[in-house]
Amino acid sequence: MVNVDDRKTTLHSLFYWAQRSPDMVYMTQPYPDGSTTEITWKQAADQVLRMAAHLKSLELPEKSCIGLLGKNSDHWIMADLAIWAAGHVSVPLYPTLNGETAAYVLEHSEAKMMFIGKLDGTADGWNDIKNYIPEDLPLISLPMSPRKDVPQWKDITAKTEPLKEPHLPHPSELATLVYTSGSTGRPKGVMHSFETMISVAEGLKQIFPVDQNDRMLSYLPLAHVAERAAVQTSSLYFGFQLFFANSLDTFQEDLQRARPTIFFSVPRLWMKFYLAICDKLPPKKQKILFRIPILNSLIKRKILKQLGLNHVRAAITGAAPLAPEIIHWYRNIGLELLEVYGMSENFGYSHANRPGEAKVGTVGVANPGVEHRIAEGDELQVKSPGQMIGFFKNEEKTKEEVTEDGFLKTGDMAEVDSEGYVRITGRVKDLFKTAKGKYVVPVPIESKFTHPKVEVVCVAGANQPQPCALVTLSEEAQAEVDRGGDKTEIENGIAEELDVVNAKVEDHEKLAFAVVVKEPWTMENGMLTPTMKIKRNVIEDHYKDKLPKWYDQKKKVIWEE
Repeated sequence: MVNVDDRKTTLHSLFYWAQRSPDMVYMTQPYPDGSTTEITWKQAADQVLRMAAHLKSLELPEKSCIGLLGKNSDHWIMADLAIWAAGHVSVPLYPTLNGETAAYVLEHSEAKMMFIGKLDGTADGWNDIKNYIPEDLPLISLPMSPRKDVPQWKDITAKTEPLKEPHLPHPSELATLVYTSGSTGRPKGVMHSFETMISVAEGLKQIFPVDQNDRMLSYLPLAHVAERAAVQTSSLYFGFQLFFANSLDTFQEDLQRARPTIFFSVPRLWMKFYLAICDKLPPKKQKILFRIPILNSLIKRKILKQLGLNHVRAAITGAAPLAPEIIHWYRNIGLELLEVYGMSENFGYSHANRPGEAKVGTVGVANPGVEHRIAEGDELQVKSPGQMIGFFKNEEKTKEEVTEDGFLKTGDMAEVDSEGYVRITGRVKDLFKTAKGKYVVPVPIESKFTHPKVEVVCVAGANQPQPCALVTLSEEAQAEVDRGGDKTEIENGIAEELDVVNAKVEDHEKLAFAVVVKEPWTMENGMLTPTMKIKRNVIEDHYKDKLPKWYDQKKKVIWEE
């Protein structure tokens, strides 16, 4: 086994734990047939070294980019590590990409080969992507890959001896290209070194007490820095056990298996959990039951257990704003939800609320080693140990987004209070003007809209007299409508919510109406990014021709026909 004494990169960390805790289970992987497999640190290191030996035998040019396409799995992480152990650079591709974008990433990164992992063509883009993979690109299939006609991971590792002297990278070396999920334009290849990647774990140990006894569930796309930093990098650095989700249908079962002690999610999913509970126990009933002393704690414990979060001691939300009301709701049931902030360009290492010191409505204070400032137009600028090397093959864009003195222009508008807590107030590019020439910042208005039957909100209305809200219903509420249920209750509820929101905003920000749209917004139809943020420009463009007619109707709540 490779002998290392430190954890200065994620690859060093793998061998560090393989030496110290060889028989401890590192990863637990569920399969579609209901079975699960466990892999220890020693086994993971062995697999990585065998695949690295194979990659070396291919004699690819030094520091070749190697694609990694698939949903989260134990083999996804091992493939990432094997690429590094062979001295190459990993290029993750989102499993929900369309074929054209996947082709662009492979071409732009000059990928010399690609691993294909867990995909089935139902909740991912495989059926489109498969038509765009260059015929001459060498492929290797991980378990659960749809390609059975190419070399398979299991066969390769069974017949290949482990690499005796893997490449142990210097922290400053290029490790990966992270192509931004991007709410606009072509994805950019963010270059991260091993040093920028490990900075998130180095900083985390000063904020949260994390150790080998912790457990996490991996289910958000590993191709995004949020999951790669919070879950992959942290598990390798701290040596704790990692569990994977099988599918959306088995998510609750997967959560119950993992019993996570640290849980990271995005606002869309925190909202879905909240809506699911509200569907079974309406908010009015909650208020009554939460006032009864003995029932109060029993019900709250039951809710957390039902969610599979009853073992969680650090619950984290990030990637987009979450309404303060929802954060308060979780805190009220006993889950200290902590909002954090980061970007692809700084490997998610920027700001965080600390346990016991959180200020709801803020993204917390600067992480250890991070500097921030408010620049022209209220833009937040950040200098972080996790900051990228730059954009791959795009020096001009790097110069555009990083100041001469090394601060990243985040594109987020923010304010900082006297204690250093940062409140994100919107995106610089999301600002739009009404017909009266007044500026509207959509995000703060959207975060005030928290009706239990509404899942996602997009505030639109550029060049219109007043802004409006486009909303999608929760799955339960939509199913009720599809079954021919009475829309009146939902409509009245949304109308009341409009009044509540409008009472909290400036006159020029008051919403003229809300439109309940027919089509759900998903990653597959391009309305959401892989971290479930709305693609505002795509949504606005999709509905722009209908907006004038909706304004003419002069109704408070409109159902898209």
